[in-house]
Amino acid sequence: MSFDYSKICAALYRETRLLDDRQWDEWLACYTEDVTYWMPAWDDDDLLTDDPHSQISLMYYPDRGGLEDRVFRIKTERSGASMPEPRTSHNVTNVEVLAERENEVDVRYHFNTLSHRYRITDQFFGTIFVTFRKVEGRLLISSKKIVLKNDYIRQVLDVYHV
Repeated sequence: MSFDYSKICAALYRETRLLDDRQWDEWLACYTEDVTYWMPAWDDDDLLTDDPHSQISLMYYPDRGGLEDRVFRIKTERSGASMPEPRTSHNVTNVEVLAERENEVDVRYHFNTLSHRYRITDQFFGTIFVTFRKVEGRLLISSKKIVLKNDYIRQVLDVYHV
């Protein structure tokens, strides 16, 4: 089975548009229940950490329940770090298919996110590795690893930054 490249790109663009538009429930629907969402940290030797269970991560949710909790806090204004919600612009480039299996495809792409809050604009950029799983004709993200290249930042990171 070969995956349609344009449908892969469309799924990536849709996910980032939903973040920009703050459509939280629709954004969550882009993910499988068993998704792993991980942003490893850079260690002192300029290497990425490789185990979210024993090393520091900038973000780690072992399943969609963690993402749902995060969205709940954002939507109910129980997240001081997210109030007011920043205005964001997510940009996706260099989409590359790495591997295909029967119902999954591994993809690598670059991202650049502009985030504006309190009259200050921040920029976050890096590389993201996702696995899409075909579920009932849709491509859903079953794994997401975010490699943030500019990790010296002055604020707490959240899902809408990447």
